[in-house]
Amino acid sequence: MKEMNIRNAEKALTITTILTLFAAGFEVFMSCTNYKAGMNIFDIASYSTSNMNAYCLVLILINVILLPSAVLLYKQNGISLMCEITEKKTLIKDVLFGLGALAVTLIISLGYAYIYAAGRTDMAFVDNDNSAATTIMKITALAFVSGILKEIYFRGFAKRFAGSVLGETNALLLFNLMFAMLDWYNFGFSFFAGLVWIFVYKKTDHLLPGMIAHGGANLAAIIYLLITSGAV
Repeated sequence: MKEMNIRNAEKALTITTILTLFAAGFEVFMSCTNYKAGMNIFDIASYSTSNMNAYCLVLILINVILLPSAVLLYKQNGISLMCEITEKKTLIKDVLFGLGALAVTLIISLGYAYIYAAGRTDMAFVDNDNSAATTIMKITALAFVSGILKEIYFRGFAKRFAGSVLGETNALLLFNLMFAMLDWYNFGFSFFAGLVWIFVYKKTDHLLPGMIAHGGANLAAIIYLLITSGAV
């Protein structure tokens, strides 16, 4: 049993590490290729998603490509992924916890929005692409694919597979650090938001609350950009 737990933890870490390195690598590449003398760190980071369609496509592809391995890992251990997400008897509770976590996440995001605004100069990238195609791509990649699948990889994997080897809290924190590394360009927002999603995961024992908060926060950010840019 101990050897099986170690193998499961290794598989979970491998899948999540591939996701982290692939996505973060693309972001670093975009930032570096758009570097200009005089930029500060906030300006440089802003270019990590400067080609939004390509960025969203990368997120969708790497998350979906890794999904069969994730499903297989749950299946091999006799864990129902659907029950891991939510169950009929706890659905209302899970949704309420998810909405509460979303509210807290949005409050945290307000503080970070101020930091970004204060730190960036006129050399920073400004996302002005409000076309229908790009907006649909953003919603698909960020609100649905990232909001759902990243919770499986960074929260579900940590608790169900790495927790038995590293300890549940240690595993959740380690995977949350990887989650923050993947989203390095937001300077720790993902780490603190991830702590909120870990809290509701541990309280409900289901991934749905985190998925609601994660996807909802990303959707709120998309809507905010559309409103502030005058697109709606």
